[in-house]
Amino acid sequence: MNNKSDLGVTARPTSLMSRRRSRPLALAAVLSVLIAGTILGASTEVAWATNYPSWQDVQNARNNVTAAQTEITRLKGLLAALQTDVTNTQAVADQKGNEAQIAQQKYDEKAQQAAELQKQADAAQAKATKSKEQAGQLAAKLARSGGGGDFSATLFFSGNRADSLLSQLGLANMVRDQSTGLYEKAVQDQNIAQSMTDQANVAKEALKALADDAQKASAAAVAAAEQAATALAEQQANQARLEAQLATLVENRDHTEAEYAAGIRALWGASASLGAGQISATGWARPAGGHITSGYGNRLDPYTHRYALHSGTDLGASCNSPIFAAHTGTVVYAGPYGGYGNFIKIMNNDGSGYGTGYGHIVNGGILVHVGDQVGVGQNIAKVGSTGWSTGCHLHYEVYHNGLTQDPVPFMRSQGIELAN
Repeated sequence: MNNKSDLGVTARPTSLMSRRRSRPLALAAVLSVLIAGTILGASTEVAWATNYPSWQDVQNARNNVTAAQTEITRLKGLLAALQTDVTNTQAVADQKGNEAQIAQQKYDEKAQQAAELQKQADAAQAKATKSKEQAGQLAAKLARSGGGGDFSATLFFSGNRADSLLSQLGLANMVRDQSTGLYEKAVQDQNIAQSMTDQANVAKEALKALADDAQKASAAAVAAAEQAATALAEQQANQARLEAQLATLVENRDHTEAEYAAGIRALWGASASLGAGQISATGWARPAGGHITSGYGNRLDPYTHRYALHSGTDLGASCNSPIFAAHTGTVVYAGPYGGYGNFIKIMNNDGSGYGTGYGHIVNGGILVHVGDQVGVGQNIAKVGSTGWSTGCHLHYEVYHNGLTQDPVPFMRSQGIELAN
């Protein structure tokens, strides 16, 4: 079997895509390559086409973008939760601040009340002290006048001083009664004021403890609110960093995909301009150029002249034009296959159960072997008219879990249009 391409180089799957650079070419290099290819022709194009990124590079770039997008989505959820925390903790801080202010206000009012009552108690104490002094002075005077002895003897020997003594005695009794009442009233006022002061002081101390607790709770709430705001700010900065990284990754992905497609076009020439080798965002490619000459379904076979299922779609590509792998996968068959002529079958590696078949390949035009790993858009064969064929074309099949299905709607769902 001939494993040479039209351009005279080995076309095994490792020849185009496995010796790629680890990162995409710069844009200027890409332009220079395209210009060189136009001037120097196809044989020169092959020499540098191997410098283009592989399909694995494209997949890696896409995976990087997906991972970054997933992380940003996760971070947005975290930011929403953090924003809720900020709102809630700030509300608690506001509430605790109000409670602390009210508690301090009550303490201040009670402290002022206690101070006022203390002034009243001090005044009552001073009044009581003065009353005691006055009462003591009167009592002493009364004692000097004999108010505490035998009044009848005093009156008998007093002579014409009796009226004066009786007057003095009455006055002394009245003074004694007044001083006693004054003293008792002063003591009572003092006791009442002191009792109120004591109660105010007890309430003041209790309120002081509550005010202190309220202040501590407010400080803790403010700290929690600040911590939540700081966490939010940090994650917002993290989001900005991730979004900047995502933009770079998206740019790198797009550039890698563009270079991969450019490599395909540069390697296989004008046929790629017909859509052959075009790669979609889902990782599928148009397998060959040309228009549909026969669709999927029951038909009168032009070769056998019998009514039977046509299990694929025929693309009227020109003889010896390239056939591209429609997807990344493993070659599970490569050789003669009855009415299909020379035939290749590739199974997808992603476990989806999808596979593709390529029939009527020209003799010597199979460029891969069973077991080879091929990349999407890789040239795997050349168009021919072997088997039950009336002219050069590609018979293209799509399988899912072993059963064929109409390639046109399936490829359309993958972003590839066969019915051009």
